[in-house]
Amino acid sequence: MIEWLGISHLFELSRTEAIAGFLTPLVIFAVFFVAQFILPARRVPGYVINPETGEPRNYRLNGILIFVIAIVVWATEITGMPRDWFYRSSVYAVAGGTVFCLIFSMLAVYSQPVGHIKNPLLALWEGRALELPFFNERFDVKMYLYVVGGTMLSLNALSGAAYHYEMYGNNFNPGVFLYAAFLTFYVMDYFVFERVQLYTYDLIHELLGFKLIWGGLVVYGWLYILPLWGMAAYPDPGFSSAWTNIWLIVTVTLFLVGWGISRGANMQKYTFKRWPDRKFLGLIEPEYIQAGQRKILCSGLWGFARHFNYLGEGFLSFSIGLVFGYFFNPWAWTYFVFITWLFTWRQRLDEKECAEKYGAEKWAEYQERVKYRILPGVY
Repeated sequence: MIEWLGISHLFELSRTEAIAGFLTPLVIFAVFFVAQFILPARRVPGYVINPETGEPRNYRLNGILIFVIAIVVWATEITGMPRDWFYRSSVYAVAGGTVFCLIFSMLAVYSQPVGHIKNPLLALWEGRALELPFFNERFDVKMYLYVVGGTMLSLNALSGAAYHYEMYGNNFNPGVFLYAAFLTFYVMDYFVFERVQLYTYDLIHELLGFKLIWGGLVVYGWLYILPLWGMAAYPDPGFSSAWTNIWLIVTVTLFLVGWGISRGANMQKYTFKRWPDRKFLGLIEPEYIQAGQRKILCSGLWGFARHFNYLGEGFLSFSIGLVFGYFFNPWAWTYFVFITWLFTWRQRLDEKECAEKYGAEKWAEYQERVKYRILPGVY
């Protein structure tokens, strides 16, 4: 079965190495906790209100500093860990990370009072607490999840590229390195605009259960590189120079279009939430529907579709399917399939949440004004 899947190279560790791989996430989780806690950070108010004070919660943001340090430590091998370790230990790390996330989730959920979810197993999945800050808001669990997950996503992709080069040398596939560059840029962009995360769905609405904890740490950090599990074992696809140029240029263009849509939409929403009357980029006048004390943005990028940022993620994931040059290999498309499913499912949850948040009548008015969910003219 493993041979048929084409991932037998990920099961070549010795027993000692397999145990080390299983424990790797626990070490990573601990190191990142210490780093996020002790390294300097800027403290900013977020969107979520602290019910005890009536004021916005404060967050310490030092993701970009942790990210840069982690990349330098990995690249220089100063810890003695080989650059390809994260990739070679992927399967065992996912297993170990899942076990540790389950333990963390049980602590996070069952230490909290019983809420509206009475079933203990469903509560474990969904969560009970919206926020878990510690040490006078010096440490926030949700932001920790995204710092660890995002940084490990980049490190795992880079580690896979290192493994690939060790295997093929001058016959390397440029798409593997481009893939690692895509994800590293994607994560770095997130940390540059880390404050925007404070105004997103996860921070505002998601509860801290296994779904979010495992999703933020293991799925985001390790499983988002699933295409590389299979594709790092393939050499250069062997196109002619002309077709190689076309393939890479088209792939980069799709990636940049997707990134531009996603980043632009998120920045417009962020700008509107912080400064409701400010023109986005100094050009786009904010238009909105008043829903009691709330406002529903419906101009600019958010006038094209109700979840237009998900379209950007779709382009990004499609570019990743193309980047390896093996267009009919199922491994290349695993991320695209996952993202398409995830955001198709998630936008339906978003619609339900928004109807409750803004009121059914106002949300119906918004749906009438912005008719499409994700892809204008189609869906």
